Amino acid sequence: MAKALVVYFSRAGENYSVGNVEVGNTELFAKNIVEQLKADGHEVDEFKIEPVVPYPEGYDDCVAKATEERTMQDRPEYVGDVDLEPYSTIFIGYPIWWGDMPMIVYNFLEKHTYTGKNIAPFCTSEGSGESGTFNTISNLAVGGIMQEGLAMPGTLARQEGGKKQVQYWVGQMGI
Repeated sequence: MAKALVVYFSRAGENYSVGNVEVGNTELFAKNIVEQLKADGHEVDEFKIEPVVPYPEGYDDCVAKATEERTMQDRPEYVGDVDLEPYSTIFIGYPIWWGDMPMIVYNFLEKHTYTGKNIAPFCTSEGSGESGTFNTISNLAVGGIMQEGLAMPGTLARQEGGKKQVQYWVGQMGI
């Protein structure tokens, strides 16, 4: 079977609609994908995009920092990296921050080559849906084969219903 990679950025701390959490919504979503892929017999690895300089834990402070990054078009550095070569399918996950992907996710996407790879984006938000980011990823992942993405409310990612959506989505992918 094909080897898959689940790459994601997620932030713990104070989150909109779910309060102060030890594990971010997108990380829970990513873990559900990994679990489902393994249950389906796939070999799967994961890579969490960890900022070199952590984002503030407080919601308002994080909003201010993320707004500054977006305004300045910063590309925050992250710890380590992963070689995409061994993987045929790459899941890329992130929260929607005020209508867009966090800038650290742009940094990851821009550093890699996706030719011939299945690209499956997923994201969490609290009302923004995917905000056009699946199309953005399609434009950045040049040569990649875009799969149908999945956007989920962060509150749902924390519930059994979210897990069931992930099971269905991964199962429909045919990888």
